[in-house]
Amino acid sequence: MWIAHVSDCYLPRTGGIETQVRGLAMRQAADGDDVSVVTATPAPGEDRGRSTEILDGVRIERVTARMPADIPVHPRTSAHLRQLWQDWPVDVVHVHAGAVSPFAWGAIRAARDLGLPVVVTVHSMWGPLARAGLGGADRRLHWSSAGVVITAVSAVAARSVADALDCEVGVLPNGIDLDEWRAPETALTPPPPGLRAVSVLRLAPRKRVGALLRVVANAAKASGPGLPISLTVIGDGPDRGRAELMARWLGLDVTFTGRLPKDAIRERFAHADAFVQASVRESFGIAALEARTYGLPVVARAQSGTGEFVANGVNGLLADDDPGLAGALVAMARDPQLVERMRRTNAGTPPPQAWPAVLEQAMGFYRRALATNT
Repeated sequence: MWIAHVSDCYLPRTGGIETQVRGLAMRQAADGDDVSVVTATPAPGEDRGRSTEILDGVRIERVTARMPADIPVHPRTSAHLRQLWQDWPVDVVHVHAGAVSPFAWGAIRAARDLGLPVVVTVHSMWGPLARAGLGGADRRLHWSSAGVVITAVSAVAARSVADALDCEVGVLPNGIDLDEWRAPETALTPPPPGLRAVSVLRLAPRKRVGALLRVVANAAKASGPGLPISLTVIGDGPDRGRAELMARWLGLDVTFTGRLPKDAIRERFAHADAFVQASVRESFGIAALEARTYGLPVVARAQSGTGEFVANGVNGLLADDDPGLAGALVAMARDPQLVERMRRTNAGTPPPQAWPAVLEQAMGFYRRALATNT
């Protein structure tokens, strides 16, 4: 099949959408499909305009314009993509979008103008403002009722999209390489008294790093000095300096590592007892899935997409609010058998979001788009 993925952002940017689009495209190409990625993100030092390169066995089509801070926007997206897809054969266009994705929305219009089947995957949680704005735009453009197959990366994200567009929304989850993240049998070390928590996140307001630090501080206070609770924060971002100051002010036992490669993250996982996150607008939570695949119990808010692969009380703990998160950490610190039982459950039960299953789900949505378009 000839598949064209569309994403506002792509390499050299390395966020969550970019990583998932790359993983999906690479694996489809390895399975024998002809795969391209169309993006508004320029290559380093590249002149603006249209360019083509081969990366990871995938054709990358860059349609770029000179914009402030190199934001991935093009003023004539639809016209350029119509020309692109007239030059290259395409069976299905797979558009990847967040809440603000002007290049992606322009791609939908271009594909529909050419009569191409379209699958849309929403990778973010649409809040009230996004739902109102995108719902209004859809009522003008009518793309959700024009045979476009719409998906989101989790059931909770799908509900937010369905509320905005008043249409059926399927679930196409993010994928994971089980062999890459499964822990060796001897990797998880016996826990000392207390709890060693770890979190992997971008240190930005949407991820609620301040709330995470307050949760850990409250848990440490409640557990007492005999059951210390420590935290390792892996990642970087604009809130890092503020977070480090806050951690010192709270008197927390926190290590900020900055960004780490995968092998270094796995090494940190080997010396942790649980993964914790405080975000509520997490549409999926790929870092939590990586930790769960490694074997770590996951502590998270119940409102996030993390509930797709964490069963409360079975392989992690889900809380309705921040005090509930703190209580979950205290419960784990006081009950090492609970932690060990969840670790064994995670180690012995691979998550269903392995790449082969995700590839088959994607193909099912492509077939639906093709059938709808005939």
